[in-house]
Amino acid sequence: EGLIEFYDSFKDMFEFFCKNTTIHGTIRLVCSDSNRMKTAFWTLLLLASFGMLYWQFALMFSQYWAYPVVLTMSMHSEPKMFPAITICNLDPYRFELVSEHLVQLDHMAEESIAFLYGINTSASLFHMNEKNIRIKDLSSTGNLSRSSFKLSQNFSLMRMSDHNNRSGKKLSSVGFRLCNATGGNCFYKTYSSGMDAILEWYRFHYMNIMSQLPVIINISDHEEQIEDMVYSCQYDGEPCRPSDYVHFHHPVFGSCYTFNSKGTDSFWTATKPGIPYGLSLILRAEQKDHIPLLSTVAGVKVMIHNHNQTPFLEHEGFDIRPGIATTIGIQQDEVNRLGGNYGKCTTNGDDVNVKLLYNNSYTLQACLHSCFQHIMVRKCGCGYYYYPLPPGAEYCDYNKQPAWGHCFYQLYNRLRNHHLNCFDQCPKPCRESLYKVSAGTAKWPSAKSQDWIRQALRHQNGYNSTSNRLDIAKVTIFYQQLNYQSVNESPLLSENLLLSSMGSQWSLWFGSSVLSVVEMFELLIDTLVLSLLFCYQRFRSKKT
Repeated sequence: EGLIEFYDSFKDMFEFFCKNTTIHGTIRLVCSDSNRMKTAFWTLLLLASFGMLYWQFALMFSQYWAYPVVLTMSMHSEPKMFPAITICNLDPYRFELVSEHLVQLDHMAEESIAFLYGINTSASLFHMNEKNIRIKDLSSTGNLSRSSFKLSQNFSLMRMSDHNNRSGKKLSSVGFRLCNATGGNCFYKTYSSGMDAILEWYRFHYMNIMSQLPVIINISDHEEQIEDMVYSCQYDGEPCRPSDYVHFHHPVFGSCYTFNSKGTDSFWTATKPGIPYGLSLILRAEQKDHIPLLSTVAGVKVMIHNHNQTPFLEHEGFDIRPGIATTIGIQQDEVNRLGGNYGKCTTNGDDVNVKLLYNNSYTLQACLHSCFQHIMVRKCGCGYYYYPLPPGAEYCDYNKQPAWGHCFYQLYNRLRNHHLNCFDQCPKPCRESLYKVSAGTAKWPSAKSQDWIRQALRHQNGYNSTSNRLDIAKVTIFYQQLNYQSVNESPLLSENLLLSSMGSQWSLWFGSSVLSVVEMFELLIDTLVLSLLFCYQRFRSKKT
């Protein structure tokens, strides 16, 4: 009894609590016990205050468990690394291994265009420059490919008419038919533009032809060098070095070079903003004739992206026109996401369920392409030619998988409509650098200067064009300013802010502190102990 204070009754315990607690208003319950109206009023007032307090607590916790974020923006100014720049000449190789099939496809395209529009394109469109690229040590594979692969005639282009319900006008579309493995469930892949339909039809056959090539093609020993595409390259007033770029071949965009791909060389550190301190290129940008129906664009494809990142040229980038000087100013933004309970993001892709098929760093596009390719291999039995293959898979070929086109276009429509779970499995990177681009153009070279500029390029860089058509372009890429904007996510309601808000509400409704909460716990413990003692006394009295 010296350690624990006992009370004779619950009334004594409650009176002691009301007279000595630091909670405001409770003493009025005891002082006004002779006036029942006042006692009832203060009782109701205290109960209403308790109700309001815990209602506010419920709102706070519901907001906290929603994990909202607030965006804070800050400006930083410091020397930084120049981004990676990828350029492509829009001139894919005609590999000798599949050159015969490409010629057959060109003839099929001629016939289709003549059938649809009555135009003879054989003299102006095809067979202008059929330089083939030989792949070493593949003679046996080439003979096998030539004897086994055949272009399919089951995907002919046709024009279809449809009536517009609103205007009553008769509209026409162009497309080709795709069916499943049993020849049923057919649909037409149609386009309102005949040009888009022909390009897609040509690419569909082109993928089947290119699937005959080996998965890994060594083009490092190819006779084409960077000098055949880049006549002049300077960064920060210094000439570019052979170690500043890497070469790769894209099946649609042709021969490509990426400058500063790793972002580790101090040579590419940007210390000053402005045009003189950027990357200046003079490019060969003539109309290519190798595979003209893959692209109707003349010029060079350029993409600005992060280091160690796969350039997805079909989704991003812009085209440089021949005969034009283009200045491109870039402004960097950095986005930092919280992740965890505050949003779905990944630091490096290790916690993503999709196995990436690209060897570079994680990006959302790389994850989406990898996810789609895994589903494609699982559902259709083969892989899409423009994406890397999982181990043990092969690229689609309608000689082996006649219905892969039907399967692919249905899957791709589901991906575009977010009906595949790839967007759920592929989060955004937690840290991401974005580049905002602004461009200006001018005619280059001018009429007065084109003669001596061509002559200078001919003597110094091997430029050998004798025609008057526009076949060169100039592009300058530079930082507009070195300061960059950082957008950071931070919790709208952190643990400290939650406790502070709870304390503010407690003080508002009761004018007390944390010690008052301890007093309430003490009252509960005393009530429990006193209840146990009374129960024990009753048990003893009944027993005696």
